[in-house]
Amino acid sequence: MKIQENKWRVKGLRKALSEFSMGWYAFPMTQDQALSILRTGASVFLTGEAGSGKTHVVNRYAAYLRSRGIPYAMTASTGIAATHIRGTTIHSWSGVGANRDMSDEGFEQLVKNRRAVRRIREARVLVIDEVSMLDARVLSLVERMCRRAKGSTSLPFGGLQVVLVGDFFQLPPVSREGASRFAFESSAWDALRPVVCYLHEQHRQEDPAFLSVLSAIRRDEVGEEHLALVRGRILGRDDVPDEDLPVLFSHNADVDGLNAAALDRLPGRSRVFLMAKRGPDKPLEALVRGCLSPERLELKEGASVMFTKNNPDEGYVNGTLGTVIGFDAAKKFPIVRTRDGEAVTVAPAEWLVEEGEEIVARVRQIPLRLAWSITIHKSQGVSLDAAVMDLSRVFEYGQGYVALSRVRTLAGLSLVGLSDRAFATHPSVREKDRLFREESERAERAYGSRSEEEIRKDEEAFLVLCGVSGKKEGGPHGRAKGTAKKGNGKRKAAGAGGGFDEIRKKHPKAYMPWKEDEDKWLRRLFQGGADVKSIAEALGRQPGSIRARMRKLGLEGD
Repeated sequence: MKIQENKWRVKGLRKALSEFSMGWYAFPMTQDQALSILRTGASVFLTGEAGSGKTHVVNRYAAYLRSRGIPYAMTASTGIAATHIRGTTIHSWSGVGANRDMSDEGFEQLVKNRRAVRRIREARVLVIDEVSMLDARVLSLVERMCRRAKGSTSLPFGGLQVVLVGDFFQLPPVSREGASRFAFESSAWDALRPVVCYLHEQHRQEDPAFLSVLSAIRRDEVGEEHLALVRGRILGRDDVPDEDLPVLFSHNADVDGLNAAALDRLPGRSRVFLMAKRGPDKPLEALVRGCLSPERLELKEGASVMFTKNNPDEGYVNGTLGTVIGFDAAKKFPIVRTRDGEAVTVAPAEWLVEEGEEIVARVRQIPLRLAWSITIHKSQGVSLDAAVMDLSRVFEYGQGYVALSRVRTLAGLSLVGLSDRAFATHPSVREKDRLFREESERAERAYGSRSEEEIRKDEEAFLVLCGVSGKKEGGPHGRAKGTAKKGNGKRKAAGAGGGFDEIRKKHPKAYMPWKEDEDKWLRRLFQGGADVKSIAEALGRQPGSIRARMRKLGLEGD
Protein backbone atom coordinates (compact mmCIF):
# COMPACT_ATOMS: atom_id res chain seq x y z
CA MET A 1 0.00 0.00 0.00
CA LYS A 2 1.27 3.44 -0.90
CA ILE A 3 1.60 6.31 1.53
CA GLN A 4 0.52 9.71 0.24
CA GLU A 5 0.66 11.59 3.47
CA ASN A 6 0.77 15.09 2.14
CA LYS A 7 -1.18 18.30 2.29
CA TRP A 8 -4.56 16.59 2.53
CA ARG A 9 -3.82 14.52 5.67
CA VAL A 10 -4.87 11.22 4.24
CA LYS A 11 -6.20 9.47 7.33
CA GLY A 12 -6.89 6.10 5.73
CA LEU A 13 -3.41 5.87 4.23
CA ARG A 14 -1.93 7.03 7.54
CA LYS A 15 -3.42 3.91 9.12
CA ALA A 16 -2.01 1.77 6.32
CA LEU A 17 1.45 3.19 6.94
CA SER A 18 1.40 2.24 10.61
CA GLU A 19 0.68 -1.38 9.69
CA PHE A 20 4.15 -1.63 8.20
CA SER A 21 5.75 -0.86 11.57
CA MET A 22 5.18 -4.48 12.64
CA GLY A 23 7.38 -5.90 9.90
CA TRP A 24 11.13 -6.48 9.77
CA TYR A 25 13.25 -3.44 8.91
CA ALA A 26 16.33 -4.14 6.83
CA PHE A 27 17.40 -1.10 4.82
CA PRO A 28 17.77 2.54 5.90
CA MET A 29 16.37 5.42 3.87
CA THR A 30 18.60 6.41 0.94
CA GLN A 31 18.76 9.63 -1.03
CA ASP A 32 17.17 7.97 -4.07
CA GLN A 33 14.27 6.67 -1.98
CA ALA A 34 13.68 10.09 -0.46
CA LEU A 35 13.68 11.67 -3.92
CA SER A 36 11.17 9.08 -5.13
CA ILE A 37 8.86 9.91 -2.23
CA LEU A 38 9.13 13.63 -2.95
CA ARG A 39 8.17 13.06 -6.58
CA THR A 40 4.84 11.57 -5.51
CA GLY A 41 3.83 14.93 -4.03
CA ALA A 42 4.01 13.84 -0.39
CA SER A 43 4.90 16.50 2.16
CA VAL A 44 8.17 15.38 3.72
CA PHE A 45 10.46 16.05 6.67
CA LEU A 46 13.92 15.37 5.23
CA THR A 47 16.41 14.84 8.02
CA GLY A 48 19.59 13.00 8.95
CA GLU A 49 22.95 13.52 10.55
CA ALA A 50 25.27 16.29 9.41
CA GLY A 51 26.75 15.32 6.04
CA SER A 52 24.02 12.84 5.12
CA GLY A 53 23.16 14.68 1.88
CA LYS A 54 19.96 16.56 2.72
CA THR A 55 20.85 19.58 0.59
CA HIS A 56 21.88 17.30 -2.28
CA VAL A 57 18.43 15.66 -2.30
CA VAL A 58 16.71 19.05 -2.21
CA ASN A 59 18.78 20.28 -5.14
CA ARG A 60 17.93 17.16 -7.14
CA TYR A 61 14.24 17.62 -6.42
CA ALA A 62 14.40 21.30 -7.39
CA ALA A 63 15.98 20.31 -10.71
CA TYR A 64 13.16 17.80 -11.25
CA LEU A 65 10.51 20.45 -10.53
CA ARG A 66 12.14 22.87 -12.95
CA SER A 67 12.28 20.24 -15.68
CA ARG A 68 8.52 19.68 -15.28
CA GLY A 69 7.66 23.37 -15.06
CA ILE A 70 6.25 23.10 -11.53
CA PRO A 71 6.47 26.42 -9.65
CA TYR A 72 8.21 26.06 -6.29
CA ALA A 73 9.59 28.27 -3.53
CA MET A 74 13.03 27.69 -2.04
CA THR A 75 13.21 29.19 1.45
CA ALA A 76 15.16 28.80 4.68
CA SER A 77 14.85 29.79 8.32
CA THR A 78 17.90 32.09 8.20
CA GLY A 79 19.56 34.36 5.69
CA ILE A 80 22.79 32.37 5.71
CA ALA A 81 20.96 29.12 5.00
CA ALA A 82 18.96 30.85 2.25
CA THR A 83 22.14 31.87 0.42
CA HIS A 84 23.27 28.24 0.32
CA ILE A 85 20.14 27.24 -1.65
CA ARG A 86 19.73 30.43 -3.73
CA GLY A 87 16.48 31.19 -1.98
CA THR A 88 15.01 33.64 0.49
CA THR A 89 13.96 33.49 4.11
CA ILE A 90 10.59 31.92 4.84
CA HIS A 91 9.72 35.09 6.77
CA SER A 92 10.16 37.25 3.67
CA TRP A 93 8.59 34.84 1.17
CA SER A 94 5.44 34.27 3.21
CA GLY A 95 5.10 37.90 4.25
CA VAL A 96 5.06 37.13 7.99
CA GLY A 97 8.28 39.07 8.59
CA ALA A 98 9.45 39.13 12.19
CA ASN A 99 5.98 38.34 13.56
CA ARG A 100 5.27 35.30 15.71
CA ASP A 101 2.09 35.58 17.74
CA MET A 102 -0.56 37.71 16.08
CA SER A 103 -4.11 38.83 16.76
CA ASP A 104 -6.86 38.29 14.19
CA GLU A 105 -6.79 42.00 13.45
CA GLY A 106 -3.04 41.94 12.89
CA PHE A 107 -3.34 38.90 10.65
CA GLU A 108 -5.91 40.65 8.48
CA GLN A 109 -3.36 43.40 7.92
CA LEU A 110 -0.75 40.79 7.07
CA VAL A 111 -2.81 39.20 4.29
CA LYS A 112 -2.99 42.56 2.53
CA ASN A 113 0.58 41.94 1.38
CA ARG A 114 -0.31 41.35 -2.26
CA ARG A 115 3.16 40.24 -3.29
CA ALA A 116 3.32 37.57 -0.62
CA VAL A 117 -0.19 36.35 -1.45
CA ARG A 118 0.71 36.15 -5.14
CA ARG A 119 3.89 34.20 -4.39
CA ILE A 120 1.97 31.69 -2.31
CA ARG A 121 -0.81 31.31 -4.88
CA GLU A 122 1.66 30.67 -7.69
CA ALA A 123 3.69 28.05 -5.82
CA ARG A 124 2.89 24.35 -5.83
CA VAL A 125 5.82 23.27 -3.65
CA LEU A 126 7.35 25.00 -0.62
CA VAL A 127 10.83 24.05 0.64
CA ILE A 128 11.91 25.27 4.12
CA ASP A 129 15.58 24.54 4.86
CA GLU A 130 17.17 24.53 8.35
CA VAL A 131 13.76 24.06 9.91
CA SER A 132 15.43 23.30 13.26
CA MET A 133 16.03 27.05 13.65
CA LEU A 134 12.42 28.00 12.89
CA ASP A 135 10.22 28.81 15.88
CA ALA A 136 6.95 26.84 16.14
CA ARG A 137 4.92 30.04 16.20
CA VAL A 138 6.46 31.23 12.95
CA LEU A 139 5.74 27.94 11.19
CA SER A 140 2.11 28.06 12.35
CA LEU A 141 1.78 31.64 11.16
CA VAL A 142 3.24 30.71 7.76
CA GLU A 143 0.78 27.81 7.54
CA ARG A 144 -2.13 30.12 8.35
CA MET A 145 -0.94 32.61 5.74
CA CYS A 146 -0.72 29.87 3.09
CA ARG A 147 -4.26 28.66 3.82
CA ARG A 148 -5.64 32.18 3.45
CA ALA A 149 -3.68 32.95 0.28
CA LYS A 150 -4.70 29.64 -1.32
CA GLY A 151 -8.33 30.13 -0.29
CA SER A 152 -8.48 26.76 1.43
CA THR A 153 -9.49 26.35 5.06
CA SER A 154 -9.25 22.55 5.27
CA LEU A 155 -5.90 21.75 3.60
CA PRO A 156 -2.67 22.24 5.59
CA PHE A 157 -0.61 25.03 4.04
CA GLY A 158 -3.46 25.56 1.58
CA GLY A 159 -2.63 22.37 -0.31
CA LEU A 160 1.06 23.07 -0.96
CA GLN A 161 3.50 20.19 -0.97
CA VAL A 162 5.79 21.20 1.92
CA VAL A 163 9.37 19.94 2.19
CA LEU A 164 10.84 20.56 5.65
CA VAL A 165 14.62 20.08 5.75
CA GLY A 166 16.92 20.02 8.73
CA ASP A 167 18.35 18.31 11.77
CA PHE A 168 16.98 19.21 15.20
CA PHE A 169 20.25 18.20 16.85
CA GLN A 170 21.79 21.27 15.27
CA LEU A 171 21.14 24.87 16.27
CA PRO A 172 17.69 25.51 17.79
CA PRO A 173 15.33 28.46 17.22
CA VAL A 174 16.48 31.83 18.49
CA SER A 175 13.87 33.96 20.21
CA ARG A 176 14.24 37.44 21.63
CA GLU A 177 10.88 37.11 23.36
CA GLY A 178 11.53 34.33 25.85
CA ALA A 179 11.44 30.58 25.37
CA SER A 180 11.04 29.31 21.84
CA ARG A 181 9.57 25.99 20.69
CA PHE A 182 10.73 23.60 18.02
CA ALA A 183 8.87 23.50 14.71
CA PHE A 184 7.74 19.92 15.38
CA GLU A 185 5.83 21.21 18.43
CA SER A 186 3.65 23.47 16.28
CA SER A 187 0.03 23.00 15.25
CA ALA A 188 1.20 23.39 11.64
CA TRP A 189 3.44 20.31 11.92
CA ASP A 190 0.61 18.31 13.45
CA ALA A 191 -1.73 19.34 10.62
CA LEU A 192 0.81 18.56 7.89
CA ARG A 193 1.94 15.20 9.32
CA PRO A 194 4.87 14.94 6.90
CA VAL A 195 6.42 11.67 5.78
CA VAL A 196 9.77 11.38 7.58
CA CYS A 197 12.77 10.60 5.37
CA TYR A 198 15.72 10.02 7.71
CA LEU A 199 18.87 9.78 5.58
CA HIS A 200 21.59 7.46 6.84
CA GLU A 201 24.26 7.75 4.16
CA GLN A 202 27.35 9.70 5.21
CA HIS A 203 29.12 12.02 2.75
CA ARG A 204 31.17 14.25 5.08
CA GLN A 205 32.74 12.28 7.93
CA GLU A 206 35.38 9.86 6.65
CA ASP A 207 36.58 8.56 10.04
CA PRO A 208 34.55 5.72 11.65
CA ALA A 209 35.86 6.51 15.14
CA PHE A 210 34.93 10.17 14.82
CA LEU A 211 31.53 9.26 13.37
CA SER A 212 30.90 7.09 16.44
CA VAL A 213 31.52 10.15 18.65
CA LEU A 214 29.02 12.26 16.73
CA SER A 215 26.42 9.49 16.80
CA ALA A 216 26.93 9.05 20.54
CA ILE A 217 26.26 12.76 21.09
CA ARG A 218 22.97 12.41 19.24
CA ARG A 219 21.94 9.44 21.38
CA ASP A 220 23.16 11.04 24.63
CA GLU A 221 25.41 8.03 25.08
CA VAL A 222 28.83 9.69 25.22
CA GLY A 223 31.05 7.29 27.13
CA GLU A 224 34.61 7.38 28.37
CA GLU A 225 35.89 5.96 25.09
CA HIS A 226 34.29 8.84 23.18
CA LEU A 227 35.50 11.46 25.67
CA ALA A 228 39.03 10.07 25.41
CA LEU A 229 38.98 10.50 21.63
CA VAL A 230 37.81 14.12 21.85
CA ARG A 231 40.04 15.09 24.78
CA GLY A 232 42.96 13.65 22.90
CA ARG A 233 42.54 16.53 20.43
CA ILE A 234 42.92 19.23 23.10
CA LEU A 235 46.08 21.27 22.57
CA GLY A 236 47.83 23.86 24.61
CA ARG A 237 47.58 27.35 23.10
CA ASP A 238 51.28 27.13 22.19
CA ASP A 239 50.68 23.82 20.42
CA VAL A 240 48.11 25.03 17.88
CA PRO A 241 49.15 23.92 14.36
CA ASP A 242 51.27 26.42 12.47
CA GLU A 243 49.17 26.21 9.31
CA ASP A 244 46.36 28.74 8.96
CA LEU A 245 43.37 26.73 10.16
CA PRO A 246 40.02 28.42 10.82
CA VAL A 247 39.18 28.91 14.49
CA LEU A 248 35.55 28.38 15.51
CA PHE A 249 34.31 30.49 18.41
CA SER A 250 30.88 30.62 19.99
CA HIS A 251 30.86 34.45 20.25
CA ASN A 252 31.12 37.12 17.51
CA ALA A 253 33.46 39.37 19.50
CA ASP A 254 36.12 36.65 19.62
CA VAL A 255 35.85 36.08 15.87
CA ASP A 256 36.06 39.73 14.85
CA GLY A 257 38.97 40.42 17.15
CA LEU A 258 41.05 37.47 15.99
CA ASN A 259 40.50 38.16 12.27
CA ALA A 260 41.29 41.88 12.52
CA ALA A 261 44.43 41.28 14.56
CA ALA A 262 45.70 38.54 12.25
CA LEU A 263 45.21 40.66 9.12
CA ASP A 264 46.86 43.67 10.74
CA ARG A 265 49.96 41.63 11.57
CA LEU A 266 50.58 40.78 7.93
CA PRO A 267 53.00 43.06 6.05
CA GLY A 268 52.19 44.61 2.72
CA ARG A 269 49.38 46.55 1.12
CA SER A 270 45.72 45.75 1.62
CA ARG A 271 43.28 45.36 -1.24
CA VAL A 272 39.60 46.06 -0.63
CA PHE A 273 36.73 44.50 -2.56
CA LEU A 274 33.28 46.08 -2.19
CA MET A 275 30.06 44.16 -2.72
CA ALA A 276 27.87 45.19 -5.69
CA LYS A 277 24.16 45.07 -4.80
CA ARG A 278 20.97 45.23 -6.80
CA GLY A 279 17.32 44.77 -5.89
CA PRO A 280 14.54 46.01 -3.59
CA ASP A 281 15.57 46.90 -0.05
CA LYS A 282 13.99 44.06 1.94
CA PRO A 283 15.15 41.03 -0.08
CA LEU A 284 18.49 42.74 -0.69
CA GLU A 285 19.09 43.39 3.00
CA ALA A 286 18.29 39.76 3.82
CA LEU A 287 20.62 38.55 1.06
CA VAL A 288 23.51 40.74 2.26
CA ARG A 289 22.94 39.68 5.86
CA GLY A 290 22.97 36.02 4.90
CA CYS A 291 25.96 36.15 2.56
CA LEU A 292 29.08 34.68 4.14
CA SER A 293 31.27 37.06 2.16
CA PRO A 294 31.29 40.54 3.76
CA GLU A 295 30.20 43.77 2.09
CA ARG A 296 33.76 45.06 2.52
CA LEU A 297 36.38 42.36 2.04
CA GLU A 298 39.91 43.40 2.93
CA LEU A 299 42.72 41.04 1.90
CA LYS A 300 46.49 40.90 1.96
CA GLU A 301 48.99 38.46 0.61
CA GLY A 302 49.27 35.75 3.24
CA ALA A 303 45.68 36.10 4.47
CA SER A 304 43.93 32.93 5.57
CA VAL A 305 40.64 32.63 3.67
CA MET A 306 37.67 30.35 3.21
CA PHE A 307 35.62 30.05 0.04
CA THR A 308 31.95 30.91 0.54
CA LYS A 309 30.49 29.52 -2.68
CA ASN A 310 30.30 26.18 -4.49
CA ASN A 311 32.15 26.11 -7.81
CA PRO A 312 33.69 22.64 -8.29
CA ASP A 313 34.64 23.45 -11.90
CA GLU A 314 37.01 26.14 -10.60
CA GLY A 315 38.37 23.88 -7.88
CA TYR A 316 36.57 25.02 -4.75
CA VAL A 317 33.38 24.54 -2.73
CA ASN A 318 31.80 26.35 0.18
CA GLY A 319 34.25 25.77 3.06
CA THR A 320 37.44 25.19 1.00
CA LEU A 321 40.41 26.71 2.84
CA GLY A 322 43.43 28.43 1.43
CA THR A 323 45.90 31.31 1.60
CA VAL A 324 46.11 34.42 -0.58
CA ILE A 325 49.41 34.19 -2.49
CA GLY A 326 49.00 37.27 -4.66
CA PHE A 327 46.69 39.25 -6.93
CA ASP A 328 46.01 38.91 -10.63
CA ALA A 329 47.97 41.51 -12.59
CA ALA A 330 45.16 42.33 -15.02
CA LYS A 331 41.99 42.41 -12.91
CA LYS A 332 43.53 42.46 -9.43
CA PHE A 333 41.50 39.43 -8.36
CA PRO A 334 43.03 37.47 -5.47
CA ILE A 335 44.96 34.28 -6.18
CA VAL A 336 44.42 31.62 -3.54
CA ARG A 337 46.43 28.46 -2.99
CA THR A 338 44.09 25.82 -1.57
CA ARG A 339 45.10 23.12 0.88
CA ASP A 340 45.33 20.74 -2.08
CA GLY A 341 48.07 22.91 -3.57
CA GLU A 342 45.94 24.30 -6.40
CA ALA A 343 46.28 27.99 -7.30
CA VAL A 344 42.87 29.54 -8.03
CA THR A 345 42.30 33.03 -9.39
CA VAL A 346 39.10 34.00 -7.62
CA ALA A 347 36.68 36.00 -9.76
CA PRO A 348 33.54 37.61 -8.30
CA ALA A 349 30.51 35.38 -7.80
CA GLU A 350 26.81 36.15 -7.49
CA TRP A 351 24.32 35.37 -4.76
CA LEU A 352 20.68 35.52 -5.84
CA VAL A 353 17.19 35.62 -4.44
CA GLU A 354 14.90 33.89 -6.91
CA GLU A 355 11.13 33.61 -7.07
CA GLY A 356 10.33 31.01 -9.68
CA GLU A 357 12.02 32.13 -12.87
CA GLU A 358 12.48 35.72 -11.63
CA ILE A 359 15.61 37.08 -9.94
CA VAL A 360 14.43 39.65 -7.39
CA ALA A 361 17.78 40.53 -5.75
CA ARG A 362 21.44 39.87 -6.40
CA VAL A 363 24.81 40.68 -4.90
CA ARG A 364 28.26 40.25 -6.42
CA GLN A 365 31.41 39.79 -4.40
CA ILE A 366 34.64 37.82 -4.26
CA PRO A 367 33.51 34.46 -2.77
CA LEU A 368 35.96 34.61 0.13
CA ARG A 369 36.01 35.60 3.79
CA LEU A 370 38.83 35.83 6.30
CA ALA A 371 39.15 32.42 7.86
CA TRP A 372 41.39 32.73 10.84
CA SER A 373 38.08 32.57 12.70
CA ILE A 374 34.31 32.15 12.15
CA THR A 375 31.38 31.70 14.52
CA ILE A 376 29.84 28.29 15.07
CA HIS A 377 26.49 29.67 13.89
CA LYS A 378 27.95 30.77 10.56
CA SER A 379 29.74 27.47 10.13
CA GLN A 380 26.46 25.52 9.96
CA GLY A 381 26.19 24.00 6.49
CA VAL A 382 29.96 24.25 5.86
CA SER A 383 32.33 21.28 5.54
CA LEU A 384 35.94 21.77 6.67
CA ASP A 385 39.03 19.65 6.17
CA ALA A 386 40.45 20.88 9.47
CA ALA A 387 39.70 23.48 12.14
CA VAL A 388 40.69 24.76 15.56
CA MET A 389 37.79 25.13 18.01
CA ASP A 390 37.26 26.77 21.35
CA LEU A 391 34.25 25.01 22.86
CA SER A 392 34.83 26.24 26.38
CA ARG A 393 32.06 28.86 26.20
CA VAL A 394 29.33 27.20 24.15
CA PHE A 395 25.97 28.33 25.48
CA GLU A 396 23.32 26.62 23.36
CA TYR A 397 22.09 23.07 22.87
CA GLY A 398 23.57 21.64 19.69
CA GLN A 399 26.32 24.25 19.40
CA GLY A 400 29.10 21.79 20.23
CA TYR A 401 27.65 19.15 17.90
CA VAL A 402 27.46 21.62 15.02
CA ALA A 403 31.09 22.68 15.54
CA LEU A 404 32.46 19.14 15.83
CA SER A 405 30.50 17.88 12.82
CA ARG A 406 32.01 20.53 10.53
CA VAL A 407 35.26 18.57 10.14
CA ARG A 408 35.58 15.33 8.23
CA THR A 409 38.02 13.44 10.46
CA LEU A 410 39.24 13.37 14.03
CA ALA A 411 42.72 14.20 12.73
CA GLY A 412 41.33 17.46 11.38
CA LEU A 413 40.10 18.54 14.82
CA SER A 414 42.18 20.71 17.15
CA LEU A 415 40.66 21.92 20.43
CA VAL A 416 41.91 24.78 22.60
CA GLY A 417 38.97 24.63 24.99
CA LEU A 418 36.22 22.17 25.88
CA SER A 419 33.31 22.07 28.29
CA ASP A 420 30.73 19.40 29.11
CA ARG A 421 28.13 21.68 27.51
CA ALA A 422 29.68 20.88 24.12
CA PHE A 423 28.14 17.39 24.30
CA ALA A 424 24.68 18.58 25.36
CA THR A 425 21.64 17.92 23.19
CA HIS A 426 18.08 18.92 23.94
CA PRO A 427 16.13 16.16 25.74
CA SER A 428 12.98 16.86 23.70
CA VAL A 429 14.97 16.45 20.50
CA ARG A 430 16.44 13.11 21.59
CA GLU A 431 12.99 11.64 22.25
CA LYS A 432 11.54 13.07 19.05
CA ASP A 433 14.50 11.79 17.04
CA ARG A 434 13.71 8.23 18.14
CA LEU A 435 10.16 8.66 16.82
CA PHE A 436 11.45 10.22 13.59
CA ARG A 437 13.65 7.19 12.98
CA GLU A 438 10.71 4.82 13.53
CA GLU A 439 8.49 6.82 11.17
CA SER A 440 11.20 6.82 8.52
CA GLU A 441 11.59 3.05 8.82
CA ARG A 442 7.87 2.58 8.26
CA ALA A 443 7.96 4.93 5.29
CA GLU A 444 10.91 3.09 3.75
CA ARG A 445 9.12 -0.25 4.01
CA ALA A 446 5.85 1.11 2.69
CA TYR A 447 7.36 2.85 -0.30
CA GLY A 448 9.77 -0.03 -0.88
CA SER A 449 6.83 -2.38 -1.32
CA ARG A 450 5.56 -0.44 -4.32
CA SER A 451 6.15 -1.64 -7.85
CA GLU A 452 7.81 0.65 -10.39
CA GLU A 453 4.49 0.96 -12.21
CA GLU A 454 2.66 2.01 -9.04
CA ILE A 455 5.34 4.60 -8.26
CA ARG A 456 5.12 5.94 -11.81
CA LYS A 457 1.34 6.33 -11.50
CA ASP A 458 1.74 8.17 -8.19
CA GLU A 459 4.25 10.56 -9.74
CA GLU A 460 1.95 11.15 -12.70
CA ALA A 461 -0.98 11.82 -10.37
CA PHE A 462 1.01 14.56 -8.64
CA LEU A 463 1.91 16.12 -11.99
CA VAL A 464 -1.79 16.13 -12.90
CA LEU A 465 -2.61 17.94 -9.65
CA CYS A 466 0.07 20.50 -10.48
CA GLY A 467 -1.56 21.13 -13.85
CA VAL A 468 1.23 19.62 -15.94
CA SER A 469 1.70 16.39 -17.84
CA GLY A 470 4.43 13.86 -17.24
CA LYS A 471 6.28 15.14 -20.31
CA LYS A 472 9.06 17.70 -20.09
CA GLU A 473 7.84 19.75 -23.05
CA GLY A 474 5.77 22.85 -22.51
CA GLY A 475 5.83 26.44 -21.43
CA PRO A 476 7.21 27.87 -18.21
CA HIS A 477 4.55 26.14 -16.12
CA GLY A 478 4.66 22.80 -17.95
CA ARG A 479 1.57 23.30 -20.11
CA ALA A 480 1.81 21.84 -23.58
CA LYS A 481 2.41 24.34 -26.33
CA GLY A 482 0.04 24.90 -29.23
CA THR A 483 -3.08 23.45 -27.63
CA ALA A 484 -5.32 26.13 -29.08
CA LYS A 485 -5.38 26.16 -32.88
CA LYS A 486 -6.36 29.44 -34.44
CA GLY A 487 -7.83 29.81 -37.87
CA ASN A 488 -9.50 26.38 -37.87
CA GLY A 489 -12.99 26.95 -39.19
CA LYS A 490 -14.46 23.84 -37.68
CA ARG A 491 -13.13 24.57 -34.19
CA LYS A 492 -14.35 28.14 -34.39
CA ALA A 493 -17.80 27.05 -35.45
CA ALA A 494 -18.00 24.51 -32.69
CA GLY A 495 -17.12 27.17 -30.18
CA ALA A 496 -19.67 29.66 -31.48
CA GLY A 497 -22.86 30.21 -29.53
CA GLY A 498 -21.55 28.93 -26.20
CA GLY A 499 -20.20 25.48 -27.17
CA PHE A 500 -17.67 23.42 -25.23
CA ASP A 501 -14.73 25.60 -26.30
CA GLU A 502 -16.38 28.71 -24.89
CA ILE A 503 -17.27 26.97 -21.63
CA ARG A 504 -13.78 25.60 -21.27
CA LYS A 505 -12.26 29.05 -21.55
CA LYS A 506 -13.56 29.54 -18.01
CA HIS A 507 -13.69 25.90 -16.83
CA PRO A 508 -10.93 23.96 -18.65
CA LYS A 509 -12.14 20.53 -17.44
CA ALA A 510 -15.85 21.05 -18.06
CA TYR A 511 -17.43 17.84 -19.45
CA MET A 512 -14.00 16.22 -19.61
CA PRO A 513 -14.02 12.48 -18.83
CA TRP A 514 -12.61 11.48 -15.44
CA LYS A 515 -9.26 9.73 -15.42
CA GLU A 516 -8.27 6.87 -13.13
CA ASP A 517 -5.67 9.03 -11.40
CA GLU A 518 -8.25 11.74 -10.69
CA ASP A 519 -10.59 9.20 -9.11
CA LYS A 520 -7.75 7.97 -6.95
CA TRP A 521 -6.92 11.49 -5.77
CA LEU A 522 -10.58 12.30 -5.15
CA ARG A 523 -10.83 9.28 -2.83
CA ARG A 524 -7.63 10.26 -1.03
CA LEU A 525 -8.73 13.84 -0.54
CA PHE A 526 -12.13 12.74 0.73
CA GLN A 527 -10.59 10.18 3.11
CA GLY A 528 -8.25 12.89 4.37
CA GLY A 529 -11.20 15.07 5.41
CA ALA A 530 -11.04 17.72 2.68
CA ASP A 531 -14.30 19.51 1.87
CA VAL A 532 -15.88 19.68 -1.58
CA LYS A 533 -14.56 23.17 -2.28
CA SER A 534 -10.98 22.19 -1.49
CA ILE A 535 -11.23 19.01 -3.56
CA ALA A 536 -12.58 21.01 -6.48
CA GLU A 537 -9.70 23.45 -6.17
CA ALA A 538 -7.11 20.68 -6.04
CA LEU A 539 -8.52 18.80 -9.06
CA GLY A 540 -9.39 21.88 -11.13
CA ARG A 541 -13.09 20.99 -11.41
CA GLN A 542 -16.34 22.56 -10.30
CA PRO A 543 -17.96 21.65 -6.93
CA GLY A 544 -21.05 20.27 -8.74
CA SER A 545 -18.84 17.95 -10.78
CA ILE A 546 -17.08 16.80 -7.62
CA ARG A 547 -20.37 16.01 -5.86
CA ALA A 548 -21.63 14.06 -8.87
CA ARG A 549 -18.44 12.06 -9.08
CA MET A 550 -18.51 11.33 -5.35
CA ARG A 551 -22.02 9.93 -5.68
CA LYS A 552 -20.92 7.76 -8.60
CA LEU A 553 -17.99 6.43 -6.57
CA GLY A 554 -20.18 5.72 -3.57
CA LEU A 555 -18.63 8.44 -1.39
CA GLU A 556 -20.76 10.47 0.97
CA GLY A 557 -20.10 14.16 0.63
CA ASP A 558 -21.84 17.33 1.62
